[in-house]
Amino acid sequence: MSIRVLVVDDEPIARRGLLRLLRQETDIEVIEECGDGESAVDAIGRLAPDLVFLDVQMPELDGFAVIEAVGAQRMPAVIFVTAFDQHAVRAFDAQALDYVLKPIDPARFRRALQRARERLARLDGDFVRRVALALGEIDRSGAPRHPDRLAIRSEGRVRLVDVGEVERLVAAGNYVEVHAGARPHLMRETMASLEARLDPAWFVRISRAAIIGIGHVREVQPLFNGDFVVIQKSGAKVNGSRRYRAALEKLLG
Repeated sequence: MSIRVLVVDDEPIARRGLLRLLRQETDIEVIEECGDGESAVDAIGRLAPDLVFLDVQMPELDGFAVIEAVGAQRMPAVIFVTAFDQHAVRAFDAQALDYVLKPIDPARFRRALQRARERLARLDGDFVRRVALALGEIDRSGAPRHPDRLAIRSEGRVRLVDVGEVERLVAAGNYVEVHAGARPHLMRETMASLEARLDPAWFVRISRAAIIGIGHVREVQPLFNGDFVVIQKSGAKVNGSRRYRAALEKLLG
C-alpha cells in the first residue's frame, strides 16, 4: 500500500529537492505540493494525506500554526523540515514523527521516512483491527470469527465487500485481488491469512494463487495431468492444481 504524501515548503528549490528524494521511493505517492501554510491547511482537509513533510518557517502561517489550524487530532503524521536545529525540540513537542535539516542529507531523510513507515504500519494495523471488531470478525475476547464482510482499505477509505459476493481471490504480488462485482479490489493481505479467516464451508483454495467462492462455481473441467479448471458463473476460468483437488471435490460432493 502506498503512502500518500503532501510536501509543504515555501521555497521552490527545497520542494524540488524533497520531491526528488521522494520519487526514488517505490511506496510513496506525492499527492500535492504547497508553497504556504494556508494552502497546506486546505490540502490536508481536502486530501487527507498519510504523511506531511512540513516546513517550519513560512510567512504568515508557519508549520506549527498549520498544525494548530488543522487540529492535533486530525493532523496526519508529520516530518518537519527546517534550516535550524533549535526547532527540533519544539517539533517533538508538536508530536512530529521526526525532523530533517536543510540542506537535506539523503541518509537522514531515509531514516526519517522509515520511522514514518513503521508508525503508519502500526496505526494501519490498529485501524484494521477496529474495523474488524466493528464488523464482528473478532469477538471482544479477541477470538477470530469468519467475517461476513471484508474491509478493504484504499486511498484513505474503507470499502466493505460482502463475502457472498466474492467470486474469487487471486494473488497479485504483495496484494490479493478480490473479485466481487464489476472490477477487482486490491487488498494488502496474504493468501494464507485470508484462507485462514474465510469460512471453509464457502471458500476453497484451488492453487497457491487462487481461492474461489463455492457458490460461484458453474462447473469443473479436468485436465490431463490431474490439474483442473474451474468455470465460474460469471464465465471466468480459474486454474486449479491437483494438490488442492481433494478439498474442492469434498465441498462439491
